[in-house]
Formats: sequence, structure tokens, C-alpha cells
Amino acid sequence: MAARVSRKVISVADAAALAQAAADRVLARIAENGGRIAICLTGGSSPKALYELLATDAYRARIPWPRVHWFIGDERFVPSSDSRNNMAVAGATFLDRFAPAANIHPIPTDLVSPGDAAARYEDELKSFYGAASLDPARPLFDLVLMGVGPDGHTASLFPGYPAVDETARWVVGVPKANVEPFVPRISLTLPALASCREMLFEVAGESKRTILTRVLSGENLPASRARSNGETVFLVDAAALAETIRGG
Repeated sequence: MAARVSRKVISVADAAALAQAAADRVLARIAENGGRIAICLTGGSSPKALYELLATDAYRARIPWPRVHWFIGDERFVPSSDSRNNMAVAGATFLDRFAPAANIHPIPTDLVSPGDAAARYEDELKSFYGAASLDPARPLFDLVLMGVGPDGHTASLFPGYPAVDETARWVVGVPKANVEPFVPRISLTLPALASCREMLFEVAGESKRTILTRVLSGENLPASRARSNGETVFLVDAAALAETIRGG
């Protein structure tokens, strides 16, 4: 796998164009791998339009569902029946209709604590990967989807939290969230998220302009520190893109 490279910013007109561009990149990464494929999804509001697009005939027909495995980068520690559960939203939007149940890998939230859930999910990731340590030459994921929170968090890695600096574990429990909903979380760590061929951030809306500018300027924020060992791409709509940021 190639050495870590600088981030690329791709600008699009609006939220609809962003979802289409993201869907096209998902399909491109899938097409590059003729074997088992691993996609790491993200929660929050940013990917919903992408998930809806992947459920349309034009896109779902191009996904080799039996070969694609779906993971999640972070989860709220709420039951799978809760509307705040990230993987449940992805499931209801597209996964449950098309993906084999064995290929959907939610973070368990029915355990005693977020720490227990993190340990269980780390074990599952290691079993899937087939090793206890990550090899930069053999990525865990083909694609990792990411977002940028209003405070610069990504996944459930919040500014100033110890989880941001974790280097040994693949998954950690986060006892308290820095933003709504204020529920405990489980999150993949930066090294686990970095183990991918492509890390794709989706950023849309004028409300994200200020924080995106801070992230891309290199401020010490989790979303600034999140980088793929392969390619890191920020897919940004016009409303979120500051004039000082050049597209690519």
C-alpha cells in the first residue's frame, strides 16, 4: 500500500451532487477489488442521502452484495431499535434490503458497557482481518466514510478526549459525547480508521464552513488528524467550502 499522502479536496455544487459523487467513489472502490470487500460506514446526517442513492436500482445493481461486508466507524450506545443507532439507520435505508445478514457487522450495544462493546467489536474486526495487528501494506477496509462534527470531531473521537491519542486498540468506548445526542459511544480509533485504501469525508452545508476551514488548515482536531494510509479525500459542497480552500 502506498505511503500516506496529503489530503485531496473535491468540490461539488450541492448536497445532491455530493451524494452522487460519494456513491460513484463507493462503486469505484468496490470495482477495484475482485475479492472480499470491506466498507466502513459513518453515522450522523451527512451520509443519509448517499445511503438512499445506493438503494436505487442504478447503484444497487452494480454492487456485488455477496462479496461486500459493511462495518461502522462509530456507534451510539443505544439499542438497535433506537432511532439514534447509526447502523440501524443504514440498515433501514439500504442494507437490510440488499446485503446478506452475515455481511452486516454492527457494533453490539446490548452489552454491559461501551468498553465491553468496543472489546467485542475489536475482536470481530481482528477475526475478519485475520491478524491481531494492522499491516500498512494490507488495509482493513477498502473505503472508510467519515464526517466532520461542529467541534471538529470525527467518528466519536472528540477534541481533547484520550481516545484520540489511542494507538494500540482498534476500538474504544467513549463514556460521554461532546455533542448531541449526549449518550456514550463506541468508536474505531485513528489507526484502525487509517487502515483503508480511501478515507472519504462528506461535508455539506454552510454550517460546516468554519469548522472545515479549521480542519483543513491543520488545527489539532480529530478530523484533521484522521488520515488514510492510502488516499484521503474531502468531498465538499459549495456551501461548506471557504473561498480560501482550493478544490482538486
